[in-house]
Amino acid sequence: MSTTSRRQNRRGRGTFAAAILGIGALALTACSGGTSAEELAGGGAASESSFDGEYDGPAVELSYWTGFTGGDGPFMNQMVEEFNAEHENIDVVSNAVDWSDFYAKLPAAVQAGEGPDVGAMHLDQLATNAARSVIAPVDGLADGIGLTADDFTAELWDAGIYQGKRYGIPLDVHSLAMYYNAEHFEAAGIDEPPTDKSSFMDALDKLQAAGFEQPFWMPSLWPAHLEFLSLDWQNGGEPYAADGSAATYDDEAGVEALEWQRGIVDAGYSPSDVAIDSQYVAFKNGETSITWDGIWQINDLKATDLSWEMAPIPTIGDAPAVWANSHNFFITTQASADEDRFAASQVFIAWMSEHSDEWAGSGMIPARTSVREGGALDGLPQQAIADRIDEMRFLPAVPGLGGVQAETLEPAVAGAILGDEDPQAALADEAGKATELMEQNLETFGG
Repeated sequence: MSTTSRRQNRRGRGTFAAAILGIGALALTACSGGTSAEELAGGGAASESSFDGEYDGPAVELSYWTGFTGGDGPFMNQMVEEFNAEHENIDVVSNAVDWSDFYAKLPAAVQAGEGPDVGAMHLDQLATNAARSVIAPVDGLADGIGLTADDFTAELWDAGIYQGKRYGIPLDVHSLAMYYNAEHFEAAGIDEPPTDKSSFMDALDKLQAAGFEQPFWMPSLWPAHLEFLSLDWQNGGEPYAADGSAATYDDEAGVEALEWQRGIVDAGYSPSDVAIDSQYVAFKNGETSITWDGIWQINDLKATDLSWEMAPIPTIGDAPAVWANSHNFFITTQASADEDRFAASQVFIAWMSEHSDEWAGSGMIPARTSVREGGALDGLPQQAIADRIDEMRFLPAVPGLGGVQAETLEPAVAGAILGDEDPQAALADEAGKATELMEQNLETFGG
């Protein structure tokens, strides 16, 4: 998926899943330069070296891959241009492709020695690529620039670690948020955005009474499963075992979450069959009053005449929680086999991390607490979401989990919301399948 454009989000459901599952079939044996599989597993000799913050070696050109092809692209391009202007001996060449293509091409490209030196990927893909020796550990980089858990939320910092080593340097966080039509709220006499189940349902009733017949469209596909995960966590559930051994989203918390989602349709607040992206398009066109979507929609909505506001999603369950993801910088094992490229890649990532306040313009939330507290979000709509960053939840660092989720949880959520299956039965059936796939992945990826 893309967490930065609606088009990429849509593509990220099917082809992205196939790409992630395809990674499991790859047997990466060597990169260019004769690096052995054993060396790749440790990230190459260069990855074990410390980082002193500088690169004074020969001129080097770094290949930099991302999936920032939407409205976020210009912001990233500007940052790369600024870096290049400040570093005479490092030239970073960017290559942005849709996230689905990115994940499909990356492993084979690195294996062939034709991949990037450095890049950015989603947090929930780090473990898969680390397990397949596509990316190298970056503990030395984190230590060298003084990055510690103190500058991040605990969940975000810990999620970048796989089998005791760090594989990602967080750039941002991005979560679901509640967008609402300010004119509709005014017409319905709603003074404040709802914050819990009671106020949310009351708002829906007031909106209907004001003539907005179906104020909150419930999608059956993207981002329905992200809404489900948020509600599952709010109900005290955990969708997956932390060790990657089982899917647990069919427990009482999960069933309650999915029943609530289907209940929105049964109560008439939403049409019965909302196609992918339709709920966002309807909100953008002023046809519906509320939508839950990612903060990556901010810049798209800014370009409209719609009178909109945003707030954290309400706490429908017992405790506040919301699904989130993060873009993380990584270095490939291809680059780690070359001392100069590895050192230059570290300089690039360090600079980007230190200048992540500029990335806030893309609609994202800088991952570093120090950057946020330095005023990076002043005057930006995502400030209200960033204030609740401690409530954001991330999937566990389990290799292959993205593909498993796309094959099992997403169909379960869709079937129940469409009314084709009972929520409890749908979740139980797909959780069983997911557990089997996860057990297979533990064998494939070595536990």
